[in-house]
Amino acid sequence: MAEGSIRLDLFLWFARFAKTRDRARQIACEGHVRIDGRPVSKPSAAVRVGQVLGLPIGNAVRIVRVEALPARRGPAPEASACYTELGGAPPG
Repeated sequence: MAEGSIRLDLFLWFARFAKTRDRARQIACEGHVRIDGRPVSKPSAAVRVGQVLGLPIGNAVRIVRVEALPARRGPAPEASACYTELGGAPPG
């Protein structure tokens, strides 16, 4: 993994888009996640600050820009500080 990046599955879990790391891995493997408009299907795909992610959450898609790389799975306010909502489904 390149310096200044984090695995997609870890980002999804740390930023609380998935309740478990296994679910984060499943989301990444389904092939519906997009990084800067490019579909990815590997949980090990690199996520960097400034990239835009398209995430299938339930029956909707959330579009977020990565603002920071989380170091751990912390409380929700800490997790939400790592990204900015650009569109798609409302958080909740």
